[in-house]
Amino acid sequence: MDGRLKAVLQTLLYSERRKGMAVRYIDIAPPRGFTTGRFSHLRLATLVFLVSIGVGASAPAQNPAPSGETPKKANTRPAGTATIKAEPFDNASIEKMTGQCVTLETEQGAIVIEVLPAKAPESARNFLNLAAIGAFDTTSFSRVVPGFVIQGGDLATGEKWNPQLSNRAQKRLPDEPSDLKHLRGVVSMARTNQPNTATTHFFILVGDGPHLDGTFSAFGRVRRGIEVADAINRAPSEREKPNVPVRITRAEVATCGK
Repeated sequence: MDGRLKAVLQTLLYSERRKGMAVRYIDIAPPRGFTTGRFSHLRLATLVFLVSIGVGASAPAQNPAPSGETPKKANTRPAGTATIKAEPFDNASIEKMTGQCVTLETEQGAIVIEVLPAKAPESARNFLNLAAIGAFDTTSFSRVVPGFVIQGGDLATGEKWNPQLSNRAQKRLPDEPSDLKHLRGVVSMARTNQPNTATTHFFILVGDGPHLDGTFSAFGRVRRGIEVADAINRAPSEREKPNVPVRITRAEVATCGK
């Protein structure tokens, strides 16, 4: 059997050399179950065609004729594809946003927040949109200052964190200070010391913060559940980080009840 196979290979190699094909060899192990004799490994030929059909190995390579067409990008975005997905309250008027409440269902109970778009329309719109698309679901109150505030809205603390939410979290808002005072129960946008850096983080005051007036964007007020915010604020923490962060299980937008 080995002798016949060797003869076939030799005939094949001789035939291909006559056709002008280059030949090189590689050693491969024989198929499982193959009866081996002197040849523990067969030298099999790998045929490498140097040129395409009808051209011998000695034919010179040629560059293709230049094309006058403008090359197309392989990853071109399909026509009509939006780069930013629209959100429910985009372009909503102040009148439409007025009277809307966001209910934050937390592990400690529910907090109902009425948005006040006449005071800070873009901050209110941002908060309504984030709640409506489920961005707050499974996120945590990641910062507490005893007797002062609880802070939520860090999308990276949630189980839904993904590239889309990461991009959404980078959207910055304009500062919208107003005559709405930062008193207990008021909800406002958190930001850095730099202007116009608010994104998705918000805080609920459990105590008064007059030093925030005229700088931060207050956009809502707690209608029900301030005692829940108090409980979250009193939980053990270290350096403003709660030992066991309280989670928002779900956020829902609906018309405020009476």
